[in-house]
Amino acid sequence: MKVVVIGAGNVATHLATAIYAANVQVTQVWSYHNENAQVLANQINAIAIDDLSEIDLDADICLIAIKDDAIAEIANHLKHFRGLIAHTSGAVNLNVFESLFENYGVFYPLQTFSKSKEVDFKVIPLCLEANNKNSLNKLKELADKLSKNIVEINSEKRKILHLAAVFACNFTNHLYALAEEILKANQLEFDILRPLIAETAAKVQNAFPLDVQTGPAIRNDELTLIKHQELLLQQPQLLDIYKTLSDSIKKTK
Repeated sequence: MKVVVIGAGNVATHLATAIYAANVQVTQVWSYHNENAQVLANQINAIAIDDLSEIDLDADICLIAIKDDAIAEIANHLKHFRGLIAHTSGAVNLNVFESLFENYGVFYPLQTFSKSKEVDFKVIPLCLEANNKNSLNKLKELADKLSKNIVEINSEKRKILHLAAVFACNFTNHLYALAEEILKANQLEFDILRPLIAETAAKVQNAFPLDVQTGPAIRNDELTLIKHQELLLQQPQLLDIYKTLSDSIKKTK
């Protein structure tokens, strides 16, 4: 099996290195910035290309791992590709490829990726979708080499899954950042919160989030809620977030 990777960002880097580690050949890497493609290509013994017309038309699979808004445009430049083409997005519909390719699909790894942080690809859910059975089987063949957690899911369900992931991951991380701002403004270090964050994440590995909710909102500690809100009077955006989340917690009891 020969694979071409379009992209050299966080998702592309982790995916390409996992494919390489599974003894599958990544023949080419393309990126908007050739130096990024070259860095990744050097790691996986591939060739960096800076022109999509140079793509290996006979590769088995082409994985497009770039930002969602650019997938349709890049796909249009690859319409002569003869193999199976797939994107890695959680939110882009399968039909983005419909009028361009005979065989196409989705290869969505449900995980947060940073180049500087290693992940265990074996446990990452790989969410697959394809336009026909042969394409799906080919994606499964690749996925089975990378992960023990393979999920077949259609575009609508994947979009919902991605939305839930944004709440669980992106929004949560943003709240960490806001917490850090509050601490810094008061000469406190973020490190003091790390054990709390770790324990909160650990709890939901074996329980449903609603069952382990804690804090002043779930307890209806109105005096504490008022005190917190008073501390945020000079920061109306944070105050709005605090009120919205506290109200939401109260309603889920």
